[in-house]
Amino acid sequence: MSTAGQVIRCKAAVAWEAGKPLVIEEVDVSPPQKHEVRLKILFTSLCHTDVYFWEAKGQTPLFPRIFGHEAGGIVESVGEGVTDLQPGDHVLPVFTGECQQCRHCKSSESNMCELLRINTDRGVMISDGQTRFSKDGKPIYHFVGTSTFSEYTVAHSGCVTKIDPQAPLDKVCVLSCGISTGLGATLNVAKPTRGSTVAIFGLGAVGLAAAEGARLAGASRIIGIDLNPSRFNDAKKFGVTEFVNPKDHDKPVQEVIAEMTDGGADRSVECTGNVNAMISAFECVHDGWGVAVLVGVPNKDDAFKTHPMNLLNERTLKGTFFGNYKPKTDLPSVVAKYMNKELELEKFITHQVPFSEINKAFDIMLKGEGLRCMITMGH
Repeated sequence: MSTAGQVIRCKAAVAWEAGKPLVIEEVDVSPPQKHEVRLKILFTSLCHTDVYFWEAKGQTPLFPRIFGHEAGGIVESVGEGVTDLQPGDHVLPVFTGECQQCRHCKSSESNMCELLRINTDRGVMISDGQTRFSKDGKPIYHFVGTSTFSEYTVAHSGCVTKIDPQAPLDKVCVLSCGISTGLGATLNVAKPTRGSTVAIFGLGAVGLAAAEGARLAGASRIIGIDLNPSRFNDAKKFGVTEFVNPKDHDKPVQEVIAEMTDGGADRSVECTGNVNAMISAFECVHDGWGVAVLVGVPNKDDAFKTHPMNLLNERTLKGTFFGNYKPKTDLPSVVAKYMNKELELEKFITHQVPFSEINKAFDIMLKGEGLRCMITMGH
């Protein structure tokens, strides 16, 4: 029985209002329109970005909405003009995209597609400004073009990456957001050399993925900086060799790191979004060759302040978005790193819940426990 071209009624976890538990509802999912695909989501995980926009403390609230953007699934049907995906393909939906036509997509240096880069305020599809979700005829809004907390979802084809069908979706789905962001920040942007020293600020899932990148690159010392000492033990599994809690010192943490490393770390990766941590991450790298990479998203009124001599003394400050990976072009190679056992993903998945208990995943994250909670659809 093909469902192509028909409305599919399925279960979705709907956020009706900010900060209130999600409600499992029967929703209608329209067929994909031009350049869109409809996906059957099999596994999804919760990322802090979902929680942040669900709480809606700092942004324009848009409800009712279906959150979720780290996921793995199978193409159910494709809309007009989609040639690179077909029903049955195993895919990762991604919160940013690759139209393959714009200046950014055509540049080897950028992954920030003009058409499909992340837009957290948009709750509708680009092609017609409408939602593909509804309940009782009323629209339910999308989130970052993915909305994976639903058994079926519709996404722009440029935001859907076809992957190796042998790859287990319940593991590689974490590559569709946070893990690739941290991993790529180190491998593609910081680019530490074998035997070098890397400082990682913030030991959540993204920071530990950055540490995993440093481990893969052959760094000899990986220094983890975090205000929560309970994270230190687990971080050893990701290659972290030493730990610094800024609260244990009466001087700025950049000075502590400089003393530990004979003048500074070779590379640093900042994964907290705290502007003071960003400044510390920059000022802790060695003059002459040090590179600091910013990953964490700051508050809107933050300003980065440092003395220009820090730059003139040949330190480099870089930023990254989604680890500088182009979603469609580059993510299959990251999946391949997992398949050939270079990259370990199991250790990032610390909790599992059935879809019917999705609110438990929110509770776990709000308590700051674990890294990623895998949510199994259809249960």
